[in-house]
Amino acid sequence: MTRSRSRAVCGAALAALALAVSACGNDTEQPAAAANGKPSTVSVDQVDGIGAVLVDQAGAALYTPDEEADGKILCVADCLGFWTPVATTGAPTAADDVTGNLDTIKRPDGSMQVTYAGKPLYSFTEDTQPGQVTGDGFKDSFAGQSFTWHAVTTKGTSSGGSGGGRTYGY
Repeated sequence: MTRSRSRAVCGAALAALALAVSACGNDTEQPAAAANGKPSTVSVDQVDGIGAVLVDQAGAALYTPDEEADGKILCVADCLGFWTPVATTGAPTAADDVTGNLDTIKRPDGSMQVTYAGKPLYSFTEDTQPGQVTGDGFKDSFAGQSFTWHAVTTKGTSSGGSGGGRTYGY
């Protein structure tokens, strides 16, 4: 009885310590609030080697594929297992350095996806922490549709980068 109570107390203490350390030791910036004080749908974070990259509410880098530049949504079905559309139910919100370039587009399933300068925005499931940009220059193919992905910057899209050497087909 004493041993299990001791484990429970230790477990709770460790959880509290982990929470405190993650709150204090996290040097990544929180996404900025929009002018209306609500959390931004899209913010900007500086990423070494790329510059001012658009990020979602969780701080994940945002991407767009070359093949959707005309606004036609092609990333559907299996593609969505790797690339997550930035969805919204209302008007997207942004920090001041992004405002004016955000809009939405209707996806084939009827949901609304956020766009930046007309390009649909996605996060990449293989980016596991804020500030990580592993999908830049990434090439993949789903059901015969090929994609080349680029991180979206405040100046447009990157010229490709860290993910450029990997190509996958599904």
